[in-house]
Amino acid sequence: MLMQEPSPDLIRSWKELFETYRPILRPNHQPCKEVIAHLKNHYPVTCITKTWAEEVVIGNVTLNEHYAQKIPPGGSPVPRVYIIQKTGTGESLYENQDERFRGTPIIAGFDLSFGYFMVEGSSRLWDELFVFRGLDQVDIENYYLVAEYITGLQKFGILERVLKNQPDTAANSFSSRL
Repeated sequence: MLMQEPSPDLIRSWKELFETYRPILRPNHQPCKEVIAHLKNHYPVTCITKTWAEEVVIGNVTLNEHYAQKIPPGGSPVPRVYIIQKTGTGESLYENQDERFRGTPIIAGFDLSFGYFMVEGSSRLWDELFVFRGLDQVDIENYYLVAEYITGLQKFGILERVLKNQPDTAANSFSSRL
């Protein structure tokens, strides 16, 4: 999860990761329902049906060119939003929140139409879901997204396993790691 203004050095490192790994990566994007199932299987969650939360997901999709182009023709975003409960396995996410998020709820929002997701309140959860979800054909051509994906695989210690097992998904490697 990008939480800082990117410096020229950081952008350069993203491009280097892209040049190194793009030639060997294959699309492995998981459907959003699988990402939500992963979330529900690992953390206690409650679905939020408040209009404001769903509107944030819709806005994030429709107002971002990269995501808007992925909406199926004639389709529109189909939002789902969950709050992670501060109990059981969710408690560890709250205990390890980044300083900037301390004391705020952790929320995960999804667009079921193509697989967009967002996380507020936990860079750790965003990284986990991003790696689990994988990259689609459009994402795999974006140097920032490839760098985030590779960095996430490294963070969770599954880079070699995922690259070795392509076109197997990171989801399989990641789930067995937790």
